Amino acid sequence: MAGAKNHDYHILPPDIWPIFGAFSALTMAFGGVMWMHPDVFGAFGPLVFAIGVATVGLTFFAWWSNVVKEAQAGDHTPVVQLHLRYGMILFIASEVMFFVGWFWAWFDYSLFPQPLEFAEGITTNMIGQEGAEALMQWPPKGIEVLNAFELPLLNTLILLCSGTTVTWAHHSLIHDNRKGLITGLWLTIILGLLFSAIQAYEYSVAPFPFAGLNYTSAFYMATGFHGFHVLVGTIFLIVCLARAYKGHFTPKQHFGFEAAAWYWHFVDVVWLFLFLVIYVWGGWGAPVH
Repeated sequence: MAGAKNHDYHILPPDIWPIFGAFSALTMAFGGVMWMHPDVFGAFGPLVFAIGVATVGLTFFAWWSNVVKEAQAGDHTPVVQLHLRYGMILFIASEVMFFVGWFWAWFDYSLFPQPLEFAEGITTNMIGQEGAEALMQWPPKGIEVLNAFELPLLNTLILLCSGTTVTWAHHSLIHDNRKGLITGLWLTIILGLLFSAIQAYEYSVAPFPFAGLNYTSAFYMATGFHGFHVLVGTIFLIVCLARAYKGHFTPKQHFGFEAAAWYWHFVDVVWLFLFLVIYVWGGWGAPVH
């Protein structure tokens, strides 16, 4: 019969959101450039950037709402679910390589230190000057590091606990225990928000600035991007919680939740490496703030 469906794929109807999202991202990028160069573009940069962020957010909401509707309508066949899993695996792999770049920068700075001295918020580069060899250390001379076994260790325990609670939620879903699913999600979200709050406080009391020194820039970029991923993962879990209250997800079809759990375990593992490499090994032997 002509037009009959004889395959397991879901053929999407025409949709505005891919092209709308592309132009939204372009607007956000242009707004960022304009914001950084007010001497050239004037004072409109923040406004253009805000419009870009708002429209990108709208794209996320609308496009993923369509994906949720497709799942609830039964359009996510086993073949479609398999390919969604492939896509999520590749996305997480790309995120792994993103953090490999920050670890690479950290090891490059630490294993091949430059003769730098940090004092009263000012960095002095001693390359080619007398006494430069004595300053080739990591962290650079004058840096006081954060105590790895205070707030960073507490945040490590919080994330490890959150990995346990999201696994509990997943296990409950597989066994059709809706109450356990919702309770596990609530606990995971609370722990994620607690992690973010502690990290924000840690940044507020950190004894070194963001810019001007390789140690501080590498520290804030690596831990800051991880913090951003924790916030994204928390939003991901909040959406799953809202869907759980609506009765979405079944023991056999719950890829939306499964993807969120994978992502959360990813940020857990990345933090363990950040804690060991940046806080423990990276600050070993340095003065502690």
